Amino acid sequence: MDFIPLWVLVFVVISAFSPSIVVSKDYSDLILGLAKQPETVDWIKELRRKIHGYPELAYEEFETSKLIRGELDRMGISYRYPLAGTGIRAWIGTGGPPFVALRADMDALPIQEGVEWEHKSKVPGKMHACGHDAHVAMLLGATKILKFRENYLKGTVVLIFQPAEEAGVGAKRMIKDGALENVEAIFAVHINPNLPTSVIGSRSGPLLAGSGFFKAVITGKGGSPENPHLSIDATLAASMAVISLQNIVSREADPLDSQVVSVASFNGGNNLDIIPESVVLGGTFRAFSNQTIYQIRRRIEEVIVEQTKVYRCSSTVDFFEREQPILPPTVNDERMYEHMRKVAVDLVGSENYKVVAPLMGAEDFSFYSEHVPAAFFFIGIRNETLGSIHSAHSPYFMIDEDALPIGSAIHATIAERYLNEHQ
Repeated sequence: MDFIPLWVLVFVVISAFSPSIVVSKDYSDLILGLAKQPETVDWIKELRRKIHGYPELAYEEFETSKLIRGELDRMGISYRYPLAGTGIRAWIGTGGPPFVALRADMDALPIQEGVEWEHKSKVPGKMHACGHDAHVAMLLGATKILKFRENYLKGTVVLIFQPAEEAGVGAKRMIKDGALENVEAIFAVHINPNLPTSVIGSRSGPLLAGSGFFKAVITGKGGSPENPHLSIDATLAASMAVISLQNIVSREADPLDSQVVSVASFNGGNNLDIIPESVVLGGTFRAFSNQTIYQIRRRIEEVIVEQTKVYRCSSTVDFFEREQPILPPTVNDERMYEHMRKVAVDLVGSENYKVVAPLMGAEDFSFYSEHVPAAFFFIGIRNETLGSIHSAHSPYFMIDEDALPIGSAIHATIAERYLNEHQ
């Protein structure tokens, strides 16, 4: 066991005889003290750096999963493996109710890292550009704290290490394989480069948008550009469809109901002297309610199919729902949000807690929130001195690791307090 300061040992003994202390500010200081031990901080950072150096894409997280299981074995923590191919469901506590879950995602992105530092990705074309390496490290840090306090847990904390968040279906497969068995509530954190280091941010209700993707193939009749009347111009039809798609938001949506329809890809022929037979276009759509997201989906298909008919073309629209279902919005349960907010304020102070605006980003954590009450929150990593200023999915993305022990402490405190309050 790592060196434990004397004040922590004394406090643990006192808390055993004073159950009310578990909801006090002093209790939060205790957990923060455990997380900030130099040995623990170094250990959490080292875990994050190991994962960062060898990033793995969705459903390829075999070495990351092996590293996690090795740490769980060293701590004497039981787990199930595999779920969803590479996922893990671990647990700490009594083994009985109540059950509260904490989740971290494990996968990286197909991006070549542009940051030059000692622990840069050693795998060409792959990078942890969204902070999932930090999420895993923070949850393992929380696991260590909870293991130290296992005798004080009034129920069971479930630890979910999930693959394939970037693929949009990892959570759904984890649920199918039993990750939420007996779970009554679930929480997760995501790093945020827009918030200063260790500042916590979230909101009640819709936080992240639901999202989907589409690809349309518009087919006409190819021909020579000097005799356009002998062709059926798929390029013209597709261009008019793109323009018409913009009206779904600008003229059909309630201005107070935030929505996005973006065409991000448009590919036709590559010969400057031939009108192509077909054009492929695609993009994404996003909204903050399931009703709206499916309304947009319906209108995208109608607009593309009917608009291209005007120009004598045919079209098909694919929403990839067999491979990647439409993500529902991430909506924070009011009670779980308030629980998380109180923990955060006790740990970092009210001045370091921010109510953030909803974001058009999407997260497959939303699938968990459809099954049990949930809260999703952010922890800031912005530090201009270190260059931690770039958005996620950037090749220059990096984090301020000083946020890691704070994230671990918040995870652990959220879980233990939940158990105490829901006996």
